[in-house]
Amino acid sequence: MNLTYKISEVSKLTDLSIPTLRYYEELGLLHPRRTANNYRVFTEEDLAWIQFIQRAKKTGMPLAKIIEYSKLREKGAETILQRIAILEEQEQLLELEKKNLQ
Repeated sequence: MNLTYKISEVSKLTDLSIPTLRYYEELGLLHPRRTANNYRVFTEEDLAWIQFIQRAKKTGMPLAKIIEYSKLREKGAETILQRIAILEEQEQLLELEKKNLQ
């Protein structure tokens, strides 16, 4: 049985506000299912994806790049190399920033 979560529960679990979660949905980053009453329903997979988004943001990756990554992710396995390239680019930016700070 897959666990599901209401938006308020996801907000508490991720420390993201409900408006932020709704904004991410507007941007196409999140695609929660809807109940018959039109309530958002999130899954464990959604939570894992939100955690990825949070980690990407912590690296300084702009939302535009995360959206690009997300769109590629939705296309499936054939975009793995493109997604790796985005992550490697962010890693290089972090290395450069680290070097500048030292």
